[in-house]
Amino acid sequence: MSLFSDNIRALRVKHKISQEKLAENLSITRGRYVKYEDGTSEAPYDILKKIALYFHMSIDLILSVDIRKIDVQNLIKLEGNRLILPIQVDSFGENYIEIVSQKAKAGYLNGYADPEYIESLQQITLPFLGPGKHRGFPVEGDSMPPHEDGSIIIGRYVEKLGEVMDGKTYILITKNEGMVYKRLNKNKKNALVLESDNSFYPNYEVKASDILEIWEYECNIGRSDKKQETTETGAMKDLLLELKREVREIKNNTSNT
Repeated sequence: MSLFSDNIRALRVKHKISQEKLAENLSITRGRYVKYEDGTSEAPYDILKKIALYFHMSIDLILSVDIRKIDVQNLIKLEGNRLILPIQVDSFGENYIEIVSQKAKAGYLNGYADPEYIESLQQITLPFLGPGKHRGFPVEGDSMPPHEDGSIIIGRYVEKLGEVMDGKTYILITKNEGMVYKRLNKNKKNALVLESDNSFYPNYEVKASDILEIWEYECNIGRSDKKQETTETGAMKDLLLELKREVREIKNNTSNT
């Protein structure tokens, strides 16, 4: 038995529909449907799509999440029949914010759609954030000053790619890059340009099809009280970074000749 088989059986029973009736709605025979439900045959994409549309649930949830363990009625519905995990609230009705620690970060790419993984994350509440689904992500490196290693970026879940605003910062969860925090620009069709505030790091593109989640910056939780750099210090630092970039380009050109 597969998770998919368990899920479609659970959904069918929950909706009180017979195998015969469901097969009819999917435009297949009952015998063919039974093979999907008992796990002796894998459903092709066109059938997966029909099942997802029929039960108003995304394909990725049906394939990867044990829906018997979550309250389907409280899932957040997005465009394209997609769903994300429910908003959890405390006894005062404030939304819980899951914090993805450095330790938990490694498993996020595989666990972002797993309710058990999400429930295992530490939780806090920040009442001033207002409505929306929020989550905290760790900062690594020095590409996005003044945020430093150990800081946590609190982001609000972005439901549609069209909501991304040029020049604002976002946490991106992507298939290839994993978790990154960058300033975004929609300069390319079907792609986003990711920019670092530290000019030493070059811009690069990410295809829209590679993006799993986008979280818009809301606030940060930092632990550093380092004194703000003066304008002169910042200018000198920018100059040194520019020199380092030029040296790196010279080395690259030399190695390619």
